[in-house]
Amino acid sequence: MERKIRVLVAKPGLDGHDRGAKVVASALRDAGMEVVYTGLHQTPEMIVEAAIQEDVDVVGLSILSGAHMVLFPKIMKLLKEQGAGDKLVVGGGIIPEDDIQELNKAGVTKVFTPGTTTTEIVEYIKTEMASRA
Repeated sequence: MERKIRVLVAKPGLDGHDRGAKVVASALRDAGMEVVYTGLHQTPEMIVEAAIQEDVDVVGLSILSGAHMVLFPKIMKLLKEQGAGDKLVVGGGIIPEDDIQELNKAGVTKVFTPGTTTTEIVEYIKTEMASRA
C-alpha cells in the first residue's frame, strides 16, 4: 500500500486568521492526504520542530500578516539546518507578486494567492510529490 502524503499546515507569526488554512487542510484531507494543523501563532522554530517530529513531506505556510519576507526564509533556513531541507514548502495568503520571486529563491516552491482553488493546491502537491518519488 502506498504511503499517504503527509502535510503540515502552519500559521507562522501573529496572524490570527485561520479560516483559509482550515479550508486548505480539509481539502487536502479530502484528497487522501494526512494533515497536521499546528494552529495559530506558531514560531518558525515550532513549525520546523513539528515538521520533523511529524515526519511530513510538505510544509504549507499560511500568512496574512505581511511578515512572510521574514518568517518564510527563517523557516527555510531552520529546515536546512535541521537536515529537513528536502521537504516541499509551499505558502499561501496575501503576498505581493514581487515578494513571491524572492520567496521562491529562498526555497518556497509555490505561493498560492487569493483566488487559488483548493483543487489547484491539491494537484500541485500531488504532482510535485510524484516527481520526487
